[in-house]
Formats: sequence, structure tokens, C-alpha cells
Amino acid sequence: MDANRCLEGKVIVITGAGRGIGREIALLAGAQGASVVVNDLGVSATGAGADASPADEVVAEIIAGGGKAVANPDNVADWDGAQRIIATAIDNFGRIDSVVNNAGILRDSIFHRLSPEDFDKVVKVHLYGSFHVARAAAPYFREQQSGSYVHFASASGLIGNFGQANYAAAKLGVAGLSKSIALDMAKFGVRSNCIVPFAWSRLIGTLPENTEEERQRVARFKSMGPEKIAPLTVFLASELARDVTGQIFAARRNEVFLMSQPRPIRSMHRAEGWTPATLAEQMLPAFKPDFYGLDKSADVFSWDPI
Repeated sequence: MDANRCLEGKVIVITGAGRGIGREIALLAGAQGASVVVNDLGVSATGAGADASPADEVVAEIIAGGGKAVANPDNVADWDGAQRIIATAIDNFGRIDSVVNNAGILRDSIFHRLSPEDFDKVVKVHLYGSFHVARAAAPYFREQQSGSYVHFASASGLIGNFGQANYAAAKLGVAGLSKSIALDMAKFGVRSNCIVPFAWSRLIGTLPENTEEERQRVARFKSMGPEKIAPLTVFLASELARDVTGQIFAARRNEVFLMSQPRPIRSMHRAEGWTPATLAEQMLPAFKPDFYGLDKSADVFSWDPI
């Protein structure tokens, strides 16, 4: 395999590929030899409207560079739409080798003001959308005994952020979905991994800048281009990562991180069992030094991107 053409002969579906991170992934995938399905509904950052031109422009750019690409305008939040996204790959290129679940919207709100509609819309796009498109590709992957998924999680879900309960819930769900897919599909030679991206995008552009801390956070994101996320994504989609599955990575400018996954860190047992009182008297003081604080992603990734 030519490492500089690591997707040669492969067919890749990238959702939300009309702008931002998805666009950069699509362009690099095309340059690396893939036939690319550029899926994008063309909605606003909050999920409103529709516009075919962003996807069409990415397709034109890939083709102008000597690659192969086709646009798809279907909605990942719709089961039938997801079927059509994968069908676009089969109908145009004869197969499907990789799915990148990148599509997303934001409807941020402090929790006590978060509406059921805004919770539902965000979960439908991020979590249901990732399931829909992944599930639509699964029968093809199973039949050909190969395939790869790259899903986009978020530090909001893995660590935490203000005003993003809907987004955090969806993205932590995506991490769980990815691990389950990795377990269920391993016997068919199928891999599934997650990326936590740190990059400036339309969605990040909706973050508030009301305090100095918020302004610094946005300035830090502006220094991280979406093109920095594409190499890790293409690597994980390709056979260069043939032995990598069930993992969560983060990408932050020129930094790559392997993220932890929940595991027991302390244990206690009591032969006669527990009562609320003994939990307070014995378990709590033993465990409390290892409790996690109410950290936000900016607290954990507190240094300037490298």
C-alpha cells in the first residue's frame, strides 16, 4: 500500500462534508485516492434551511484535483435518508469501504432552559444520525468482511462544558455506539473508532464570548484549523489502521491524544454488605480523594495548542 495514497480504490461516505471539518476530510480522502460521497444537507449551524451548493462545491474541487466524488443531500437523522446515502455509494462506485460520521448541529442552552425540541433535534442528528448511517452500511461491510467507521465524539461529552447537555449526551452516546459497533462487527473484519476534534468550525462559531474566559476559549479554537483533523480521520479510515478499533482519539492542531475510557479506579468491599450509614462512614472518605471535579474541557486541555 502506498501510504501517500492510503485510500486508493476505496469508497468513503463522509457526512456533513460540505463545510468545515467534513470538507477537509473529503478533500484529503479524494487526494488519497478514495471515491468520495460528500453528504451534506446544507443546513445552518442550528439545523435550519437547506442548501445543495456546499456539497456540490466540494465535489467539484475533488474532481478538479483528479479525484472521484458525488454529492448526496439526504438527512442523517432520517432512517430512509441514511439508506439513500449508502445507496449513493453503491450506485455510483459499486461498494462502500468506510463511513465517517461527522454531521452535526448545535442548539446550546443552559440546562434549566433547554427545550425538549432542542434536546431531541441535537440527539437525532448526532446520535441517531451516526447509528442510521453506520447501520445502513453494516450489511455491506458484513458481506465483504471488511469496513471501517470513524465517528465524531466531543470533549463536551467525555469531559464536560457549560450549556451543552443535549450535545454532550449525544456525543457521549456516540462514543458508546462506536465501542459497541467495534465489539459486534470485529468478527467481520470491521473496525470502529472515535475522534474528539478540537478545531474552529461553524458549530464552534456559535460559542458565547461574554466573559474573558469564553473569549480566550474561542480565540484558542480559532488557532486550530479544521484541516488538522483530516489526517487522523483518513488514517483511521484506511488499512494503515487495520489493527486499530474500539479507541477514542483526540486531535488538537499538531497534537494527537489517546483518550481514556471508563474503568474502575477504586474498590471496597464489606462482607456484611452496605448501609447508607456505612457508605458515608467508610466508602466516602476512601473514595473522595479520587472524585472527579466539575471540569470543563478547557480545564483539562488548559495549554495553548501546539
